Amino acid sequence: MSVLQERLRALAPEVLFGIRRGIEKESLRTRPSGALALTPHPKALGSALTHPHITTDYSESQLELITGVHAGVGACLEELTQVHQFVYHTLRALGDEMLWVSSMPCGLPTDETIPIGRYGSSNVGRAKSVYRVGLGHRYGRRMQTISGIHYNWSMPGVTTEQYFGLIRNFRRHSFLLLALFGASPALCSSFVAGREHDLQHLSQHTLYQPYATSLRMGRLGYQSDAQATLAVSYNSLESYAASLHDALTRPYPAYEAVGIRNPGGDYNQLATSLLQIENEFYGTIRPKRVIQPGERPLHALRERGVEYVEVRCMDLDPFEPVGIGEQTLRFLDVFLLHCLMSDSAPDTPQEIAAIGRNQLRTAARGREPGLRLERGAGEIELVEWGAQLLAECAPAAAALDATHGTSRYGEALADAQRVLTDLDSAPSARVLATTTRDFDASYVGFIRAQSAQTRAALLALPYPAALAQRFAAMAKESVEARRRIEAADTLPFEEYRRAYLSVERLGA
Repeated sequence: MSVLQERLRALAPEVLFGIRRGIEKESLRTRPSGALALTPHPKALGSALTHPHITTDYSESQLELITGVHAGVGACLEELTQVHQFVYHTLRALGDEMLWVSSMPCGLPTDETIPIGRYGSSNVGRAKSVYRVGLGHRYGRRMQTISGIHYNWSMPGVTTEQYFGLIRNFRRHSFLLLALFGASPALCSSFVAGREHDLQHLSQHTLYQPYATSLRMGRLGYQSDAQATLAVSYNSLESYAASLHDALTRPYPAYEAVGIRNPGGDYNQLATSLLQIENEFYGTIRPKRVIQPGERPLHALRERGVEYVEVRCMDLDPFEPVGIGEQTLRFLDVFLLHCLMSDSAPDTPQEIAAIGRNQLRTAARGREPGLRLERGAGEIELVEWGAQLLAECAPAAAALDATHGTSRYGEALADAQRVLTDLDSAPSARVLATTTRDFDASYVGFIRAQSAQTRAALLALPYPAALAQRFAAMAKESVEARRRIEAADTLPFEEYRRAYLSVERLGA
């Protein structure tokens, strides 16, 4: 019996039963033509500031749908489906908008025309908008319209130190998730208008890379020259917090040149530091903690430790109605449990750099036959390394199956093994094949049709009156909650901004 098997056997059943998960899913609202919808966030959906399940991400046109915390994969997906149903029924009542089912955006207007999220007149609402204005100045608005799935995961009794061990292993091995589940190998040419890139033409308005898995996670996705200067270590909460603290307090010359406010007095950004706030730090996975009102995320982590991890590298799967399927979630449970229970050596600056290179290589060329990745002092074929990892995941799948009296975790692992041996069956390959075969090699044409089909499928599901009424009540209450926040404000916004960004708020 392996050490990993012994560790898994030593876990009490209630610990594995205690695994909890939740999903955050972003999607652009689009017109039937496949162009970005420029309408405000629909009032009938409630307040984006205070609704527990329906908000916006970067853009006013970018919905973010959020589940609660769930003990079961099925219950989590059921709630995500119900939130989608309410959104689709609401959008249908208002017109003909739909949700874009791909991570890479639809046809985009000029950068300055993309609407930034608005959250009302309260200080906290204004801060959210100013933060997004800052992101636009720093990275351009187009980059912020990329959408994805975030998977939040926890297990009882796990210490902060153990969560960081999980994170180190996850970062080493997350290339496998891009290869297996990446679904963004092509994009609309409007996304890169005026930018340098190394993509090839699939058709007049569609660009791609032949073996790409996830352009979202590659050089054209959430990448930043400024953040590339950050070599964040995940060896401990202290090292991670120190790296973030530095980035949140260190002035960055290019952002100092932008300034806090423009000559007319409008805000350009929240701060001139390398990161405005913690959420600006991009990564495939984050240590997280539920924060108290007004609390900084870094302070919460320093005070009370890690509560859960947030997996951030999953593309929307256009073949799944809500962007991700049950088997994928079960595989993520297996993968995360394996990362948690396996030995996890400290990271080094050299390994951190190699992890970054492996991510970019897999994103751009992950299905390329014979592709090699860096491991230790040498290189290994992606498929060989992936097969080793999947074999090592078997005890975690077996433990979850035994606990839950099912075979679905083992089946999810077997599915992953089949995809790895035939990467032409991976979502990224299927996207390219379907786009080329059925849609004259038009990315927008394929995703537009898939979005319309998804909309019809979700609208056709049973939609009980009680479900509609519950969400309508939530929407109404969220508007009232936003009004209460606005009415309670007393500080001028500039005082609020300075206080929120003060070094003292970051903890020690």
